[in-house]
Amino acid sequence: MMSVSELGTRQRQAATLFQRAGIVVTSAELARLEAADFGLDQFETTGLGVLVYVNTERCCAKELAMWPSQTCPEHRHPNRGHTLGKEETFRCRYGVVYLYVPGATTEHPRAVVPAGRESTYTVGHEIVLRPGEQYTLAPDTLHWFQAGPDGAVVSEFSTRSTDENDVFTDPEIQRLTKVVQ
Repeated sequence: MMSVSELGTRQRQAATLFQRAGIVVTSAELARLEAADFGLDQFETTGLGVLVYVNTERCCAKELAMWPSQTCPEHRHPNRGHTLGKEETFRCRYGVVYLYVPGATTEHPRAVVPAGRESTYTVGHEIVLRPGEQYTLAPDTLHWFQAGPDGAVVSEFSTRSTDENDVFTDPEIQRLTKVVQ
């Protein structure tokens, strides 16, 4: 849960991160930026600033603002009936991002799993993304990611996004943030 005041603070902080990345966003866009706390009330540890530019039946484009060492928890975008899950490409614009996917577990990963949630992070093949680098995930691929020490900005390009259908490994995660007065 997040207060309206805290949401405003998070939106302003995201604006600073976007500025560092050289990404211009309008005040109207910032006003609709979502500060996802995943229902854990630990935004700076597990959270994400999400600005959706477009989300149609065929494509989606977003900017993801990440605070220093902030984690987007492990999840996947499942197939639904005859509809494939979301395919997405992450392109780092600022900072560094540690992305974890299925594969050989990285011996000395750079990210640190949030304390007390270790059992809900099951994939450990590390991909390091620096500005200008990108990685594409196939539909229904388990993944999680964490910003480096300076935070990060990631552009996401994907097929249609239905965040409400995301499946998180951690059963306590709630995808949509509740904002209260």
